[in-house]
Amino acid sequence: MRTTPSSLSPLHQPAAATRRFKKLAGVPRNTHSSPSGAGTPHPPPPPSPLEATAIVHIVLTTPSKDLSKTLLDTRRFHWSNDLVDKTLKRLWNHGPLALKFFNILDHHCRYSHSSSSFDLAVDIAARLREYKTLWTLISRMHSRHLGPNPRTFAIVMERYVAAGKPDRAVRIFLSMHKYGCPQDLNCFNTLLDVLCKSKRVEKAQSLVRVFRGRFKPDVVSYNIIADGWCLIRRTPKALEVLKEMVEKGLSPTSTTFNIMLKGYLRAGQVKEAWEFFLEMKRRKCCEVDVVTYTTLVHGFGVTGGDVNRAMKVFDEMVKEGRVLPSVATYNALIQVLCKKDSVEKALMVFEEMTRKGYVANSITYNLLIRGLCHVGEMQRAVEFMARMEKDEECELPNVQTYNLLIRYYCDEGELEKGVDVFEKMMRSRRPCLPNLDTYNILIRSMFVRKKAEDLTLAGKLLIEMVDRGFLPRRFTFNRVLNGLFLTGNQAFAKEILSLQSRCGRLPRHFRL
Repeated sequence: MRTTPSSLSPLHQPAAATRRFKKLAGVPRNTHSSPSGAGTPHPPPPPSPLEATAIVHIVLTTPSKDLSKTLLDTRRFHWSNDLVDKTLKRLWNHGPLALKFFNILDHHCRYSHSSSSFDLAVDIAARLREYKTLWTLISRMHSRHLGPNPRTFAIVMERYVAAGKPDRAVRIFLSMHKYGCPQDLNCFNTLLDVLCKSKRVEKAQSLVRVFRGRFKPDVVSYNIIADGWCLIRRTPKALEVLKEMVEKGLSPTSTTFNIMLKGYLRAGQVKEAWEFFLEMKRRKCCEVDVVTYTTLVHGFGVTGGDVNRAMKVFDEMVKEGRVLPSVATYNALIQVLCKKDSVEKALMVFEEMTRKGYVANSITYNLLIRGLCHVGEMQRAVEFMARMEKDEECELPNVQTYNLLIRYYCDEGELEKGVDVFEKMMRSRRPCLPNLDTYNILIRSMFVRKKAEDLTLAGKLLIEMVDRGFLPRRFTFNRVLNGLFLTGNQAFAKEILSLQSRCGRLPRHFRL
């Protein structure tokens, strides 16, 4: 029988929460007893293939000193590239352990990593900002003729830009050829896209001008730049890009027009968006597709706050029948209704879409769970999560699902229930590792009651998040330190201060 949030017993005392925190390692360790008795032992049966879920259980619960011996046991494990990739993805929110898993298997006598596994390891190392490890992995790929390929460099450039190092990302692009990966227009467009999605569209546009002789911009290039301007709500600049694109003899695509439509709505220019949509319908060269309608439903409802208009567009789409709604369209309508506290109507839309044969995804369920939580229907939200777990066509609850329940329980002051859900993440049928948001939500909530037990738990959560590769903000460190000092836990505060020093987050001053 699967455990659901409703079956979790709440913690009645903060001290109990602190005691139970010690058990947060996840799944109980497997123990194997050897048969006793005389006689010749039978040879062990051949190992059956293990799923990634079982591997994650083993990796999380095996002592560090025994992990290498366990994973390299050829009698127990039959590794494949697909299995390793799935395991790395499941261990994503425990970066150091994921890299350790990868490095152990790199010494396996019968298994060799694929380029996709290397790409995952590179991405994890870059997220942890372990740049020396990152380039060691890339050199290893190169020596084994597994890459690096354009996807590898796309990952690296995106991570450097996210870390606030756009110039380094450009230099990495220009050095691709040194690793046998020539730069082409597709790679250049990837760089532009990474810069624009991080709101560095001016830098991206300057690169287009600088490298115009080497990389002649195509429709994709112009779409990326236009989308970049729309992302920072500068639609006039996006229109200039569209004009230049036509002047260069390139024909805008439906993607181009959908980018502009979304740009108007994002900037709150609802009237201009509607006029642009009508112009799209009049032009036979411009195809109005499901993305167009989904953009309108979301824009009118979420950005414009006009639920009736959003529903009218959706109904018009269904009535015309030329373009069928997608799951994303239904999700947009559900989000609009939940945002305006019309959760019951959103649930009716959900039932309608499933009745018509649409398969709800994790986004669908998470939107409805958030909507139920927002109107205070916590028990129904928990029941809906249980329904998500039973839906064989939908993926199991993810970290965003758990974060929703934890956040709303903590906001309601029910910290014990929030901690229960946190524990349940790693006890579920498929262990779900907490991410940075999970830890920040819980640590912030531990200051509500200002109890010593709660603040001790905040300190333990802080240590665990660092062990898992997350870097807390200086403010978070300082807040936990202040709380521990004020409640008289000087010894633990010194431990946190030492950790803060190792993380390079030493406080400038204390507020005691």
